[in-house]
Parts: sequence; structure tokens; C-alpha cells
Amino acid sequence: MILLRVQRSLALAPGKRVRAYHDLITLPGAGGKPVPVVSHGPPGYSAVSGHTVTGRYLVSKIAKMGTQVIVPYRDEDEARHLKPMGDLGQIVPMEWDIRSDAQTAECVRHSDIVYNLVGRDYETKNFDYNSVQVSGAERIAAVSASCGVPRLVHVSHLNASDSSPSAFYRTKAQGEARVREVFPEATIVRPGTMYGFEDKLLNDIAVSPWWWKLNQGKTKIRPVHVLDVAQALADLMPTAYPGRTLSLPGPSTLTHAYLLDLVSAVTLRSFHSYAPEIPRAAALLFASLVQRVWWPMISPDEVLRRYINDSDAASSWEELGIRPAEVEGLALKYLRRYRTTDTFTDAVAFPARPELVSSRPCEK
Repeated sequence: MILLRVQRSLALAPGKRVRAYHDLITLPGAGGKPVPVVSHGPPGYSAVSGHTVTGRYLVSKIAKMGTQVIVPYRDEDEARHLKPMGDLGQIVPMEWDIRSDAQTAECVRHSDIVYNLVGRDYETKNFDYNSVQVSGAERIAAVSASCGVPRLVHVSHLNASDSSPSAFYRTKAQGEARVREVFPEATIVRPGTMYGFEDKLLNDIAVSPWWWKLNQGKTKIRPVHVLDVAQALADLMPTAYPGRTLSLPGPSTLTHAYLLDLVSAVTLRSFHSYAPEIPRAAALLFASLVQRVWWPMISPDEVLRRYINDSDAASSWEELGIRPAEVEGLALKYLRRYRTTDTFTDAVAFPARPELVSSRPCEK
């Protein structure tokens, strides 16, 4: 979750600044009373945009605009890396528990926009899907409304649906409905499966390719770059599209088999030598057992999601003025680290270049 405070400025010359009409933004406040937001200071990280936001990639985007960002955290170490993304005092970490209305109110009460980025990819004994993505989302929205926060951006998922066989997708849809009930003007954002440095898409395929052979690799998804989604969320600061639902899928629909081939080609590793597809029942049984014993490699619900095609919902990118990037142009950036010297001596990976698997140059 991110809370935001924003200000803008116009610098005419070093040490000289003036305020103009574009430095003033009027936001709806509690009880319909307008709230003025005035920006000042030099542009960039040291600017004061006048906004306060509650809610890694998004923090960097909005901090660069001169926004004061409140970052609620459960573990202090998890928020520490965000501090250098803004000037002194611009990134404000605050301890937070999703079950505490008092802590939530303390985090959001000074903000003029709240980004709810909280989600649970798999269930644990302390937090299941419902407590985080349904009642948790409702609590954040209700507390934000009671504190007079004028704007709320709730991040869901492209496949959110009440009729989905996946509990993850069902609770995403239920969370959206609860948020709408208590905060009707909230903006719902539905991104597709995201990829980036810490993703669970390209990295997972590189580390555990066999899990992506489920459904014979025929499942279709619409992967989207995390920085494109972050930019879209940052652009919602001045105009939040109140009451709207925005879908942000990737620009292309790709199969898991295609992504396996892409990752294999970029990492110079052959995935074709791995065991054939794991039967669905066996995959579900294995995931259930592993989840009970230790931290899950893959949860049973994730296994179900491997069989669900991404929604064909119309894209909102054009309306936001953003052209999302294709995964092929960025795959090397995120997967280069998985290349090893062993790949250059792999006869399967280099079938057409036998000289790469011949004796070493120093050997006679």
C-alpha cells in the first residue's frame, strides 16, 4: 500500500522560482469541501509536489515527481531499500498491520491518494486470500473513506472473476466489490501477469521450467512490464478516473510454451531435456503436501492458475497514453543472470556449433 502527497514546480533560473496556475491543483475533500494542493521547489527528487501518497517501482516513479510517499510495512527491512528513492524525508516508512484500523488510519489520514497494492499470492496460516484480498481491501477502503481521503486506487488482477475456479481470482473480484461498496469513487486497476527483476514469471520459468509445462504449455497469458504498470499508476495521481475499472494487459497474448522457448533461448539453456508434463492430479497433490510441510514452491491454487487463460478484456493503455513494451525486447535484461559457463558447452543448446563442445583450446 502506498500513500501519496504531491507538489509540482516551475524553475526559471537557478535559485529563482515562481508559482503559476499550473502549480495549483484542487482535489475533492471530506464533505465535498475542495482541498488546494500547491507545488513548489525545484523539479525532480527535491521537489515538493503538495501530494501525499500511501503505498518499489511505483515508489520510484512518484518520488521522482516530488511526491511524499508513506510506505506501510510489516517488516522494517522490507521497506529499507525504498528510502534512497526520494530526498530526505520524502519516503516515510510506517509500521502497519492490515488487521488494525488504527494503524491504517495513521498511515492514510494525511494522504490525498491511496494505492492499495496489497495481495497474497498463496495462503498461509496467518493470512488467507479472504483476509487480505477481501476483508483487508474493504478495511483499507473504509478507513480511507472515513479519514476523508479523496482518491483510492485499488490494484486487482486482469483475471478477477466471481466464477473463476481459482480462489485467488475469485477473492480479487470479491475484493473489488467490497471496495466499491465503501468507496464508490475508487479506481480499480487490473494488470495482467507482470514481469521484471523480481517477477514470478520469467524468473520462475528459468528456475522451475517443469511447472510451466502443465496443460502442455497451451495456457495463454498476456504478460505486462511492471514499469509500464507503475507508470500507469503514477499517471493516475492528477487524474484518478473515479469510479472506473482500467484493464492493463500486455500487448500480446503468449502461450506458456512460447515463454519456455523464449527463456530457453535467452538463458542459453535447453529446457527440452526436462521430464514431460506433470499430470494435473499429481501436481495438485505435490503442491498440497509441500505447502503443509514447508514454504511452498508452488501452491495448489497456482497449479489451477496454470490452466486458466488470461481474460480477453479490452485494454485501457491507449486511454492512458502509454504503449506497453513487448516481453521479447526486455527478456535479456532480466534473464542474463541465469546464463552460466556450462551453457556454452551444452550440445543440446548449441547443436549447430560443435566447436563449442569440442576439447578446450588449451588441451592438446
